Amino acid sequence: MYQEHFGLARPPFKITPDTSLFFEGSQRGAALDALVYAISSGEGIIKVVGEVGSGKTMLCRMLEVRLSSDVDVIYIANPSLSPDNILHLIAHELHLDVSDEMSKVSVMQKIQSHLLEKHAANRQVVLFVEEAQSMPIETLEEIRLLSNLETDENKLLQMVLFGQPELDKKLSDPHIRQLKERITHSFNLSPFPPDDTLEYLNFRLRAVGYKGPDVFNKKTAGVVKKYSDGLTRRINILADKSLLAAFSEGSHTVTPSHIKSAAIDSEFNSAVNNKKIAWVAGGVILIIAALATGFYLGQQNNGMGDTAEHELTHSRIGPNSHEVGDIKAETPATAIKSVVPAADNQISRVDTADSSKAAGLIVERVQSTERWLAEATDNHYSIQLFMARTSDADKVEDFLQDTPETLDFTKVYIYETVINGRLWYSVLYSDFASQDEAIEMLNQMPSSLRASDPYLRRVSALKKDAARN
Repeated sequence: MYQEHFGLARPPFKITPDTSLFFEGSQRGAALDALVYAISSGEGIIKVVGEVGSGKTMLCRMLEVRLSSDVDVIYIANPSLSPDNILHLIAHELHLDVSDEMSKVSVMQKIQSHLLEKHAANRQVVLFVEEAQSMPIETLEEIRLLSNLETDENKLLQMVLFGQPELDKKLSDPHIRQLKERITHSFNLSPFPPDDTLEYLNFRLRAVGYKGPDVFNKKTAGVVKKYSDGLTRRINILADKSLLAAFSEGSHTVTPSHIKSAAIDSEFNSAVNNKKIAWVAGGVILIIAALATGFYLGQQNNGMGDTAEHELTHSRIGPNSHEVGDIKAETPATAIKSVVPAADNQISRVDTADSSKAAGLIVERVQSTERWLAEATDNHYSIQLFMARTSDADKVEDFLQDTPETLDFTKVYIYETVINGRLWYSVLYSDFASQDEAIEMLNQMPSSLRASDPYLRRVSALKKDAARN
């Protein structure tokens, strides 16, 4: 749903392994290189251990991609088989003509003859066992016997065991100490730390075509790490739902509230300290995310000083945060427009004592924006330069009176929008027929403007925003 909103060619956070999205950070690339080397050396059994969702299956798929074309790979994806069946399964994977009635000895002889033929043809055979912790000890011992198949110089069958930490516990059993002694290389996939989590999130987005400013920052990546425990599968789930929540608000930035809502929706109970979540219900992630974002922004507005407010103005929080009013209408847009400014929690209009000339510039640009939006094409783009509270109109006025020479003043657009019951000015620049044109202009902007983290907005979203004011 959010792919077009963020300019993505395909989903960035699918939980099924996609080798084109393999992340080499957090030692994953180094582990892959070491595994390729260990397999190429052709000795012993290799073990890869990691928690559920740590990326073992992705590493397994990447190995097949990276291994030489002279290597034949066979899989055991369901290892919870009896020792009487495991050899038959391996024989079937090798495409050998065996029947269920054949004895284990006969099947082993078939396998050995086939492996000798492969060796004579200078081909190597590697067996990947996924979820190896589920394999009965007796079956593991049967696997170990296959490692005895060798020539005078080489093993005929190389093995890689992929499993959860329970595999180490199982291998400590004295009954299979011979198997443990044959493990020559062991790898452990540890969870991502916060910095690698940030790098992973932004890598995935850009790998599928995203070209704007980073959607996740150091703070939000830290929140993802907290709720995911650094496990890639959980990171993918949280990121996917957080992007959906941001899309529902018309925002191009993920906030901590989006991530927390995604964690609750995903029932990552340990991550939220097992708090009682009475308001969670399946399928309501969009509503929850919108409500959480509105609350977060309201808390910031109520307690910030001038400096903090300036930072919020430039934080790229989506102007459509008020869309929660359309989901659960507590204060209709028409009622908001008629509110008389009195209490602090009501809408603040521009101070009438402001400079008439500067205020006139704002009025002129607002009127020009209304005309532009009435005729603009929905699938065009504009650049969101910054936002400012209408009570801080002087910031907008200063910008209009000192617009950088590199910008065409007639293409500076301003409209009002409501966020958490307060009026804001949204300042935009130009109309671009394509995303590439908008990104090119974004990259050419002076550093003074780039410091405000400008980002792309689709015209259709802008029209919705302006219409609801």
